[in-house]
Amino acid sequence: MVDGPLIVQSDKTILLEVDHAQATEARHAIAAFAELERAPEHIHSYRLTPLGLWNARAAGLDAEQVLNTLLTYSRFPVPHSLLIDIEETMSRYGRLRLEKDPQHGLVLRTNDYPVLEEVLHAKKIQPLLGPRIDGETVVVQSAMRGQLKQLLLKLGWPAEDFAGYVDGTPHPILLNEDGWALRPYQKLATENFWAGGSGVVVLPCGAGKTLVGAAAMATSSTTTLILVTNTVSARQWKDELLKRTSLTEDEIGEYSGAVKEVRPVTIATYQVLTLKRGGLYPHLELLDANDWGLIIYDEVHLLPAPIFRMTADLQARRRLGLTATLVREDGREGEVFSLIGPKRYDAPWKDIEAQGYIAPADCIEVRVDLPRDERVTYAMAEDGDKYRLCSTSETKSKVVEQLVRRHDGDQILVIGQYIDQLDELAERLDAPVIKGETPVKERQRLFAAFREGELKTLVVSKVANFSIDLPEASVAIQVSGSFGSRQEEAQRLGRLLRPKADGRAAHFYTVVARDTLDQDFAAKRQRFLAEQGYAYSIQDAADIEKPV
Repeated sequence: MVDGPLIVQSDKTILLEVDHAQATEARHAIAAFAELERAPEHIHSYRLTPLGLWNARAAGLDAEQVLNTLLTYSRFPVPHSLLIDIEETMSRYGRLRLEKDPQHGLVLRTNDYPVLEEVLHAKKIQPLLGPRIDGETVVVQSAMRGQLKQLLLKLGWPAEDFAGYVDGTPHPILLNEDGWALRPYQKLATENFWAGGSGVVVLPCGAGKTLVGAAAMATSSTTTLILVTNTVSARQWKDELLKRTSLTEDEIGEYSGAVKEVRPVTIATYQVLTLKRGGLYPHLELLDANDWGLIIYDEVHLLPAPIFRMTADLQARRRLGLTATLVREDGREGEVFSLIGPKRYDAPWKDIEAQGYIAPADCIEVRVDLPRDERVTYAMAEDGDKYRLCSTSETKSKVVEQLVRRHDGDQILVIGQYIDQLDELAERLDAPVIKGETPVKERQRLFAAFREGELKTLVVSKVANFSIDLPEASVAIQVSGSFGSRQEEAQRLGRLLRPKADGRAAHFYTVVARDTLDQDFAAKRQRFLAEQGYAYSIQDAADIEKPV
C-alpha cells in the first residue's frame, strides 16, 4: 500500500487529504480531469464525469495518463471497474468525426459501424442528416453542424470536429511587442487554441486573457468579432488592442446599446445581441454583417442562452472562448464544449502565481453573529427572504468600517449583491458606489480615479464582477454574493490579482453571518478557489481590530 494523498472510489469520487505532503501536486494532476465537489478543511471531494474526461482527452491527455495519475497518488488500490470505466468513457471522444468530403461536403464518419448505427436511429438526429454514403459515412446538412454536435454529446458520443473553418475576410493584424512580450503560457495557450481550431482558454483573472485574444487575432489576420459582457469591457478591449497591436481607431468598431459600428474588428456586448423585440433578436444580423474569420467570446462561462443558439450556426468560423473558470451555475458546460469547443489550455492559478505573473492572495472569512432581534426575524422569515436578511445585517457594516480602517492607505473594493446595502455602505465610508444604473461615462471616470489612486475606496455591485481592470486594487471586502456562485467568487478575487509594484499580497475578505444561509452559500462559493489551492482562514469579527 502506498501512502498517497488520494482515495479513489468505485462511485467515481476521489477524496484528497489536504494536509498530505503530496496534496498540492496531486491536486494539480487530477484537476485536469476531475471536478471539485466539496472542500471542507481536511478532505476535498472530487468527481469524475464524462465531460471532464472528454475535456481532458481533447486537451491531449489520454486514458493511460489519467489512470497513471490515479494509481500513482492513490493510497489504496484503485477499483478495477473504475479503471475500465475511465478508459471506455475517454475512448468515446472522437469515435465519431465530422469531416469535409470533396464530393459530399460535410460528413459524419466513424471506424465503429455500430456507433454510427446507434446515432442514426436517434429520432432527434435523423432530420439533421442526409444520405448514407457507406457503412461508415453519412452526409450532414452543413447548417446543422452545431446542433448535431450538441445532440451527439447528449447521447454520449461527442464528435471530434475536423471539418475545418472558413478563412474569413483577410485583415492584417500584427502584435506590437514594443517594451513587452507574450508570456510563455500565453504563447502556449495561443498555439494550443490554433492547433485545435476552436475551443476555450482558461487563465486566472489578471493573467492576460486579452493578450491571448490579441495573439489569436494576429495569427488569423482576419476580420474578428469580439463578444464581451458590457460596454466598459468593450472599451477596455479596444484600448488594449490599440496599445498591443497594429490596429488603429478606424479599424475597431463598438456595437453596443449606445453605438452601432461594424468594422474589420467589431466589439459587441452580449446584452445588445440578446435584445429581443417582438419575439425577434434584431441585432443578430451582426453575425452576418462581415465574413468573420474569428469570433472571440470573452467570459465564455457567462454566455446567455440565445448566444448558444446563434453559435450553433457559426461552426464554420473559428471560435475562441476566454474565461477564468469554466464553471457555469446553470450546468451548461456541455454547451460550451460542443458549440465553442473543448478546453485547449488551462493554467492552475497557483502555477501562474508562482511564476510571479499574478499577486499572491490571503482569503479570510470574517464571521459575525446576528443581533438577537435580527436572529429572531431571520428564524421567522419565509425561505425566500432568509438569504437577503442575513446577508444585509447591520453588523456587517460595522465590520466593513473596521476592515477599511485596518487597510488605511490601500486600494479597497467593497463588493456586494444588494443595492440598498451598498448605498448605505457608500454613505458610511464616504465612498462612491458603482451599480447598474451608473452611466458608463461615470463608471469609467470612477474606475480611472481608482486606478490613479485619487480614490482609495470604491463600493461596487456585481457590475464590476467581470472584465474590469483595476491593477492597484489590493483589498476586497465582500458583504454579499449571488447565493453559492463559484464563478462569482473567483471573479471577485480576480479583481485583486494583478501583480503589485511592491510585490505585496492581496487580501480578500468575505463577511459572513454565522449559523445562517449566508455561511452555507459562502462554503459553496469557495469551492472553485479551494480547487485552485486557496485556503480560507476564518476570523471572528471580534478579532479584526488586531493588526494584520
